[in-house]
Amino acid sequence: MPDIVLTTLNARYWHSSFGLRYLLANMGELTDQTTLLEFGIGDRTVDIIDTLLQQQPKIVGIGVYIWNVDVCTQLVLDLKRVAPHITVVLGGPEVSYETAGQPIVAAADHVITGEADLAFPALCREVLRGPSAPALAADETSQEPLLPVAATPGHIIAGGVPALADIRLPYHLYNDEDISNRVIYVEVSRGCPFTCEFCLSALDIPVRLFDVNEFLAAMQDLLARGAKQFKFVDRTFNLNMRVSTAILEFFLHQLTPGLFLHFEMIPDRLPDNLRDLIAKFPDGVLQFEIGVQTFNDEVGELISRRQDNRQLAENFRYLREETGVHIHADLIIGLPGEDVDSFARGLDQLVALNPQEIQIGILKRLKGTPITRHDDEWQMVYSSHPPFEILANRLIDFAMMQRLRRLSRYWDLVVNNGNFQHTYPLLWQDDSPFAGFLAFSDWLFATLQKSHGIPLAKLAERLFRFLVEERGQPVDVIALSVWSDYVSGGRRDRPAFLRNFDLPPAHELHTPNPTVEAALPSRQARHVQQTGR
Repeated sequence: MPDIVLTTLNARYWHSSFGLRYLLANMGELTDQTTLLEFGIGDRTVDIIDTLLQQQPKIVGIGVYIWNVDVCTQLVLDLKRVAPHITVVLGGPEVSYETAGQPIVAAADHVITGEADLAFPALCREVLRGPSAPALAADETSQEPLLPVAATPGHIIAGGVPALADIRLPYHLYNDEDISNRVIYVEVSRGCPFTCEFCLSALDIPVRLFDVNEFLAAMQDLLARGAKQFKFVDRTFNLNMRVSTAILEFFLHQLTPGLFLHFEMIPDRLPDNLRDLIAKFPDGVLQFEIGVQTFNDEVGELISRRQDNRQLAENFRYLREETGVHIHADLIIGLPGEDVDSFARGLDQLVALNPQEIQIGILKRLKGTPITRHDDEWQMVYSSHPPFEILANRLIDFAMMQRLRRLSRYWDLVVNNGNFQHTYPLLWQDDSPFAGFLAFSDWLFATLQKSHGIPLAKLAERLFRFLVEERGQPVDVIALSVWSDYVSGGRRDRPAFLRNFDLPPAHELHTPNPTVEAALPSRQARHVQQTGR
C-alpha cells in the first residue's frame, strides 16, 4: 500500500491533473511509495474517501482549484473526521493566497502555497520520518532536499519559485488511457511578463524556461506513444521567438493526421518569421487562444494591461486570411471602468475580426489578484461562492449584469458550439452583433426562463421563431438555414416545427452547401464562405 496518495477532483473526465503529475515525477526515493488517483467533481465525497482509505495512506495531497474547492472542502472535513491520523496536505492556486478564513485550510494539516514541485516531497520526507526521528542530512538517504531539520513543518509552507532545471518533467506519467482519452497538458515555460490585474499570472514574474531540448525529447516520446492533442499552458507562448520557433518547427516536422496544438498567444505580437512558420501548418492543426479581454484603452490602463489594438486587428486579419489557425478569442464582462456601451463596442469589434470562437467571460475575483484594489472606487461586488464572479459594479447593476451573464451563456450555446453556423449571423443582420444577440438573449430567457438544460431541438425552434416572428425574416429561408444547421452534426430526425416545409433530405445537405448559401442573405453567405463552415 502507498504511504502517499496524490489526488484531486477534475472538472471533466477528459481533463488530467498536470500539477499532480509534476509532484509524482519529483518524489525521488518516495516515488514507489506514492500513487495518483483522479476523481471528478460529480463523484460523491463518501465514495472518494472510501477509495482513498482503501489505499491506507499516511499522507494525502490534494490539488485545490476554483472549480473544485467546495467539494474538496467537504472531502477534507469528512476525511479528517473518519481518519484523523492521515496527514492532509493542500496545494493549488485556490489555497495559495488569502488562506486565512478558508475552512479547507483550517481543516488541513499543511498547505503548500505556490509551486510545490520540490516542497511537497520535502514535506513528505519530514512527515514520514516523524517528529522524534533523528535529524538526517540530505545526502544520508538521497540527494533530495529536506525541510530544515530543526523545525517542525509549519501549517502554511511557501513553495517558493524553484529553478526549473531542478524539476523533473512529468510527461512519462501520462498513461495510455490519458493519451487516448484526456487532454495532454504541456509547458515549456512558467510565468508571465505582464501585470493584468484580474489574472494570477500577474503575480508570477519573471518568465522561466525549461530546457527546450529536454522538453522536445519528451514531446517526441509522447508522439511515439500515440499522443496527438497537446494543450500548452504557457501564458505567453509567443513571447520568446527562439523557443516558440523551435517548438513549431519540431511539430511541423512531426505532422500526422489528427495532430492538434493549442497555444495561448499575446494578441499584438506576431513577427514575420513566426507568421511564415504558422502559415505552413495545415488547417485545423493550430488553435490560438488570444486574450483580447477589452478594446477600451482606458480600461486596459486601469487594470495594468496594455496592448496595441491596431496591431491586434492586423494579426487577426493575417491569421484568418492567410493561415489555417483556429482562433479562440476571449472578452471579459465586468472589468472596472467598462460600462455596457464600451463592452458592446468591444464585442462588435471582435466579431468584425471574425475569430472562429469568442469566449465571453465574466470577471472572476481570483484570490491574490490585484484587481481587488478597485473594489471601493468601482463598487465591485463579487459572489461569495466559487467561481467568485462579478455580480455588479458602479457602471453595471445586478439586473444588467444578469442580462449579460445570460448573453454569455446563450452565446456559447448558439454561436460557439457549432450547431448554428449558418443561422446565428442572422441574429444581427440589421443590428450590431451585441444589440442583435442581446435582443435574442432577452427574448429567449423570457420564453424559456432558463439558460441551462435546453435540448438542441428546442433551441433550434426558438431560434427559428425569433428570426421569423420577432425579426420578420423569410420563413422558408430561415427554415432551410436552421434545417441545414440541425443536420450538420449527423442528425437525421426532423423537428416538429420544420415538418411542414419542403426541405432537402438530410443526406443531401452538407457544409458548405452552395444551394443553401444561394438561398441565404448575402451577409450570411459571406460568413459561410469566410469560415468554411
